[in-house]
Amino acid sequence: MSAILKTSVLLIALLAVVWAISRNIMVNTSSAAQTVNFQAPRIDSKQWLNSRPLSNQQLKGKVFLVEFWTFGCYNCVNVEPYVKQWYEKYNSQGFEIIAVHSPEFDHERKLENVQDYVNKKQIKYPVAIDNDYAIWKRFNNRYWPAMYLVDKQGVVRYAHFGEGRYATTEKMIKTLLEEAPPSL
Repeated sequence: MSAILKTSVLLIALLAVVWAISRNIMVNTSSAAQTVNFQAPRIDSKQWLNSRPLSNQQLKGKVFLVEFWTFGCYNCVNVEPYVKQWYEKYNSQGFEIIAVHSPEFDHERKLENVQDYVNKKQIKYPVAIDNDYAIWKRFNNRYWPAMYLVDKQGVVRYAHFGEGRYATTEKMIKTLLEEAPPSL
């Protein structure tokens, strides 16, 4: 075999290995869902839409989803119909959603723009305005959209980042709703 042919074969093999590794990394990090177990950080905010201010203490005994989103995020918009369905389906069973609006761009920081979007899209669940990223930082969040499911004891039990895994997330909602309420 000539030196050029050997070099070409080695280069192709190396590129195939690099491609396989990068594909595996992307598959493992996209639409990541994980079981977790940590006390839910505070969700307090100075501005709320669709609700009076809520606290973790007020939500004790309920299962709740903390969803980090922003109205200009394409992926957040794609997740929205599922979040709405879960709210409609499970709210009467003790399930709450806290949509934490953490803006990515300047126009998303304006309360009237968020309010217009919430009204236009008929979002009925509570929306915490997080322009200073206080809630985002407490959760050590890094993604839009991101979902954290909190059990009746106030413990984050499941996290999902990005789109997808809707059936898995809904199954976890059902599981947490079926668990016994906290002992007083």
